[in-house]
Amino acid sequence: MILIFSDNNDRTTIEVIRWLVALSKDFILVNDDEFFDIKVDKKRFFLQSQKNSFFLDDIQSVWYRRGGLFFKRYQYSNNSINIYMNETQHWLEDYILKTLESKKHINKQSNSHVNKLLVLEYAQNIELNVPEYFLAENTDEVILSKTITKAITGNASLDNISDNKDGMLYTSIIDKKEKESFFISFFQEKIEKDFEIRTFYLNGECYSMAIFSQNDDQTKTDFRKYNNEKPNRNIRYNLPKDIEVKIQKLMQMLDLNCGSLDFIKSGDLYYFLEVNPVGQFANVAYHCNYPLFKKIADYL
Repeated sequence: MILIFSDNNDRTTIEVIRWLVALSKDFILVNDDEFFDIKVDKKRFFLQSQKNSFFLDDIQSVWYRRGGLFFKRYQYSNNSINIYMNETQHWLEDYILKTLESKKHINKQSNSHVNKLLVLEYAQNIELNVPEYFLAENTDEVILSKTITKAITGNASLDNISDNKDGMLYTSIIDKKEKESFFISFFQEKIEKDFEIRTFYLNGECYSMAIFSQNDDQTKTDFRKYNNEKPNRNIRYNLPKDIEVKIQKLMQMLDLNCGSLDFIKSGDLYYFLEVNPVGQFANVAYHCNYPLFKKIADYL
């Protein structure tokens, strides 16, 4: 049995499931709004939600796409008992999660979010080119028009910023000084790019796409500001073998066997920007005709 963790209506998950159905494979899809009870049936762990139920030892492979395995917590009126109950439930949950991660898997719930600062340090240690970066509480040392700022987290977004719409925190060029100090923020050298590269990594293999975002004012700083009326040109791309070897080293250091990595090509140099273990890669599959969905299904 294959266990899949994902968000509701994630298109990438749906494409992989189509292949699992075509291959006649049994699977369970757990969405991020499910909470499970832990039960024991004849010494076997049994997990049950309103939508799904399964024995832990029936799971043979796991794909952590997004979301995760979440548990119901039992509470009693006696606080002394609650302390014991919480500790007991914690260790039961820990056992279940670690057991699932010990099985054949694509990514893990425990390291689905990486620390960007550590990732950049690791990348520098294996001699990937990384644009100069620093943290600051003001713009005193910022070189205007030659410095960008972006979130320290992954793809950060703000809910309900206006008219009940979601908002994405995009990469921005600093073109003026701020008078006031602010919370610690991430700044990085602005690299003049030839084009961007999105690389999908799976079990030692790299599948790359060149994104010609610099030709459009709307997308040239952050290609995620998609221009639907005039989309960027996207084509297959082969990274140099030494870069692919370094990618594999980086992913091994992060204990990841899957993820999306972003690069910039500038002249003869390739600059590493970041890795997202749960990043989107459907566009890489669609635009470049890579069989990524089937490869995931085959591995599971």
